[in-house]
Amino acid sequence: MSQEVSELQLSALRLKYHERKDAFLEENIKVKNPFCVFRDWLELALKTPEILEPNAAALATVSAEGKPSNRYVLVKEATTEGFTFFTNYSSRKADEIKSNPNVAISFYWLPLRRSVRIEGVAEKIPREDSLKYFHQRPRASQIGAAASPQSQRIPSRNYLDEVEAGIKEKLGPDGEVPLPNWGGYLVRPNLIEFWQGQTDRLHDRIRFRRGASVESDVDGELVHKGEDGWVYERLAP
Repeated sequence: MSQEVSELQLSALRLKYHERKDAFLEENIKVKNPFCVFRDWLELALKTPEILEPNAAALATVSAEGKPSNRYVLVKEATTEGFTFFTNYSSRKADEIKSNPNVAISFYWLPLRRSVRIEGVAEKIPREDSLKYFHQRPRASQIGAAASPQSQRIPSRNYLDEVEAGIKEKLGPDGEVPLPNWGGYLVRPNLIEFWQGQTDRLHDRIRFRRGASVESDVDGELVHKGEDGWVYERLAP
């Protein structure tokens, strides 16, 4: 495919978003706390049949050398504490979190023309919580987690199949799968931004921040005091 054709196909894409009457406005946020807004948006995403995995999110990490990487994870819990996902603790993302716990998470719900950006600090959850969730997973998923040395080089697909078969043979049909080097991370956010697309490209962006000195930014014009230590502001698209 020539470069000219490729550019033409991409530049011609135009998706209709929200109209001005459906703008995401500050006065429509009943509780000025981003967790409350996220809960409302997630509940709508869960009820939207076209969104097959509303908890899928892109997780960005940064290596010790300052090189970013990004991949999709499934967020398994969203509370006022933060957002929890699970992974192998020997994976690339885990290695990067160990050296730099600052991460970013992005949800994008296309049918709703909405996105949520989260920045925060990742920390391991207690082992007992990881163990509890691990054994709630389907047994095949447990065995898969035990069989996969995530992010490590392997000789072939057949290698994974052989390791999986060996675990099944060792455990038998009913043996409990031991927790491998695997568990959860809780991302405690210090920034949550809500984006809603507008057809005229004057998209809505409302950002919530919290931290040691954010309240000193409050001026009632550009930066507003929210609840529970959060401040919020509107950003140009």
